[in-house]
Amino acid sequence: MDNIYAYTDQNKFFPEVKKNFGFGCMRLPMNDSEVDFDAFSEMVDYFLDNGFNYFDTAHGYLRGKSETALRECLVKRHKREEYILVNKLSENYFKTNEDLMPLFDSQLEACGVDYFDFYLMHSQNSGNYQQYKRCKAYEFAFDLKKAGKVRHVGLSFHDKADFLDMILTEHPDIEVVQIQFNYLDYYDAQVESKKCYEVCVKHNKPVIVMEPVKGGSLVNLPALAQAEFDKLSNGSNASYAIRFAASFDNIAMVLSGMSNMEQMADNVGFMKEFKPINDKEMAAIDNVRSIITSEHLIPCTACEYCVAGCPKNIAIPNLFADYNNKKRDDGWISSFYYNVHTTGHGKASDCIKCGKCEKICPQHLKIRDLLVDVAELFENK
Repeated sequence: MDNIYAYTDQNKFFPEVKKNFGFGCMRLPMNDSEVDFDAFSEMVDYFLDNGFNYFDTAHGYLRGKSETALRECLVKRHKREEYILVNKLSENYFKTNEDLMPLFDSQLEACGVDYFDFYLMHSQNSGNYQQYKRCKAYEFAFDLKKAGKVRHVGLSFHDKADFLDMILTEHPDIEVVQIQFNYLDYYDAQVESKKCYEVCVKHNKPVIVMEPVKGGSLVNLPALAQAEFDKLSNGSNASYAIRFAASFDNIAMVLSGMSNMEQMADNVGFMKEFKPINDKEMAAIDNVRSIITSEHLIPCTACEYCVAGCPKNIAIPNLFADYNNKKRDDGWISSFYYNVHTTGHGKASDCIKCGKCEKICPQHLKIRDLLVDVAELFENK
């Protein structure tokens, strides 16, 4: 593990940012299909009252409802200087350079602000990077910075470390990089968290961490893995995952997608006076990683990017969660929930293998093949 740094109350990379912990607004409290404004407002206030100020969203989060929820629950209720607001330029919403400014203006309007503190090229990978180059999206973002419409320009990334190295070589002015980084993906050959982090260090770019608890999968652990953390008796599962990510020297910010006050209070509790992971905790984390990787489960983070474009309306993340739960515990409950998740939605066997889901999956999962496995587990009985 890299050298840990001494914690200070102010972010060492971006002085306007308080602390090293941010509110990821992709998984908000919901009432049916709508954001629960009352619950979200309570979480926003609690977050700010405890000395944090970093909020992260994107145009597609909750199909546009994340931005408008932030407008209603944060922007309209707090002074602009009280918070840092991050947004992203997502590939699904532009095809030409001429599309960029109307899109950006619509994001400002949706959020109710005049500028964004950070603006990131969203989910950069080998499948979409040429679109950003062709549309001169990076140049557009830096023009926005010159015009005072954004304060910092960065990128979020889901691909191999070598590709990240190429992007940062081509765009040395990028100020910050957001990567998926957690203890399970640290050595993973598909995600390459460690290698991507090392590329950022090589290019002297501070890192923002997304998916520190891997979509919640590092909170709900298999029994054998849970036993390792139970021996420590001094923290929640989320605390070990988030503090692991925050303990590396080049980490500027760790995001957590909190969806209720219980999660908020837990996360704030251990990040308000942040303490890096110690040797005993690291040994437990290493054991937990070994136990989880031995189970060969589907490493889906439930981001739901795959769902919107599925022509068969398959609730893919839900079916993957059912599959993982069934593999861990061969009881009736997983089959029950599989039936729930396919009522009004497609079954795994309904997949027509169009590949739209795989093109947008940040984890680069072979979703079409995995849905065959899901169908065999739940439908062939």
